[in-house]
Amino acid sequence: MISAKPHSAGKAAAALAIAIAALVLNACGAEPPKTTQGSEATPQEAGYLAPPRVDGVRRGPGGMVLSGAATPGGKLRLATPAGQAMSATADRQGRWAITLPAAAEPRLFGLSVTVGDRQAQAEGYILVTPEGQAALLRAGAGAQRIDPPARPGLRAIDFDRGGGLEVSAAAAPGATVILRLDGRQVAEGRADAKGRYGVSLGSPTPIRPGTHEVQVYGDGFSDQLAVKLSPAAPLADGPVHSQLTPAGLRVDWMTPGGGEQSTLLIH
Repeated sequence: MISAKPHSAGKAAAALAIAIAALVLNACGAEPPKTTQGSEATPQEAGYLAPPRVDGVRRGPGGMVLSGAATPGGKLRLATPAGQAMSATADRQGRWAITLPAAAEPRLFGLSVTVGDRQAQAEGYILVTPEGQAALLRAGAGAQRIDPPARPGLRAIDFDRGGGLEVSAAAAPGATVILRLDGRQVAEGRADAKGRYGVSLGSPTPIRPGTHEVQVYGDGFSDQLAVKLSPAAPLADGPVHSQLTPAGLRVDWMTPGGGEQSTLLIH
């Protein structure tokens, strides 16, 4: 599994990383819920508030549109690390949608929902590219693509300087998926009910930096590519940096714990 611990060169760099990560959480509205002394909570407020979820992305007339589910009537807040925020209200069916203004670079967002005095933060960070690729970035785990796959195969690869490697693929729901790394079979499993397959590599033997051949295949499909694994450069200009590579868009980003994780969006 990918490590979520800091890998900074010194205490000052680690402190800066944690401070920027805290800024991301604060910008996303992750402050603790407020309480009023003497007030009585409604059953909805007193119970568990489910985190909001993003499950769709599409191109609209005004820009990319993110959509998802939340508690009906919940106030959604989608914010960048710099504090730029957009909002929406979940309808009676618990559905919501937010249109993102056009941008030339991939963007990172945090999502939260508020119902009364209660607040819940969505899992991970939401990455959206100008081309319409979108993914949920998760510290210490593989990215979950939000945009629909064009075909079965590789969807994302996550790695860090500790040698952890997460491979995410798409297949038919319940289909068998076999994974090979550098020509050797290293995993076999089944896609879930949503057609997602993910596997963790690099433990106990870390995956070394360099170029590796990654292949996934199953009934009726096969996909492979060469992936160059290299440590992320220090994130001196903010909590995210992106660049195009032959394997796909590489995004180096800062985890909530102050570490650095790299995600490749394939196809």
